[in-house]
Amino acid sequence: MRHKLVLIGCGGMAKSHASRFESLEDRMEVSAVVDIEKERAENVSALLPNHPPVFTDYRQALPMGDLVLQVLPHHLHASCTIECLNAGKHVLAEKPLANSREECLAMMEAAKRNNRILMVAYCMRFHPILREMRRLIHEQVYGKCFQLSIWTEQLTTMERFSGSWAHDRRLLGGGQLFSHGCHYIDLMLWMMGRPVKGTHIGTKIGTPWMDREGTSNVCLEFEDGTLGYHFGTWGARGTRMGYSFQAHCEKGLLDFKLSENQLFFRGRMEEHVPGASAKSQDIVLMDLGTAPPKPTAEEMRHFIDCVDGATVPETTPEESLAGLEVIWELYRAEEEGRLADFSGIDMSAFEKKWHE
Repeated sequence: MRHKLVLIGCGGMAKSHASRFESLEDRMEVSAVVDIEKERAENVSALLPNHPPVFTDYRQALPMGDLVLQVLPHHLHASCTIECLNAGKHVLAEKPLANSREECLAMMEAAKRNNRILMVAYCMRFHPILREMRRLIHEQVYGKCFQLSIWTEQLTTMERFSGSWAHDRRLLGGGQLFSHGCHYIDLMLWMMGRPVKGTHIGTKIGTPWMDREGTSNVCLEFEDGTLGYHFGTWGARGTRMGYSFQAHCEKGLLDFKLSENQLFFRGRMEEHVPGASAKSQDIVLMDLGTAPPKPTAEEMRHFIDCVDGATVPETTPEESLAGLEVIWELYRAEEEGRLADFSGIDMSAFEKKWHE
């Protein structure tokens, strides 16, 4: 079956979302493009080979497809997704799932009631190098991992978003951590297991356009004593780390920089001698070359596989809710001046993955 997909939302991420369809022409086509600003929808339609019709009301477009890619501002995720599910559509919903626990639960209930797939667009889980890093960590190929560190440094002034929704914590759902850092909290839970406590410190310095933090530091401790760290900023005017992922293991370091498309193992470093330069043996474990696969395309392929096979997605709304609960508790703890305590969060959705 060749599916027809309705793309809802043509804001700042629309062009990157449109690029995911290039390798899937044999399995789907975009049948309609929707945005409240018709010109934006027309611009995205022009990027697609079949130039699908454009709409300013997604309800008018829903009869034209069986799948939906929902890419709306965060505060609109729940209402739109629920309407699409009630109309019998399978939905790939942009992250974060929704701005509140109640909205997330309502979306999950609508998917169950209508027997439809609801998948969350955590595309980084589909990156082949991150999947390999996770395998190496879980199988302890280089010994036990004791520290996973993730850096995401970018400049996001919000000028590409219409209106002021992305500045407003009530509409965005929080700050940089909630909007973008949710990707990397999800990755840490997926890779490392159950978190038990942690801290978050955020600032608006460097990102004065933000209502809440534009720069974020998160430290987590996991059940087995391992640690996780995420630094994210939307205020970077220069970068060296870019998007980097490092897992310190007992026998060496797994090292991946997103822009370089290579996974390194850096090991056999000699004991530190004051004043001497540290050196290690570097081995390339994985090289994707100059044309790596797009995680968003692999994500869409998986979504279609789940629809065709009536199977549970890799990135479920239940897992997404657990990750957002971690972020909400980090925010509460920051405001109250205490350590975050994750003992009350239901992590059962991740249990099977932790024991794979």
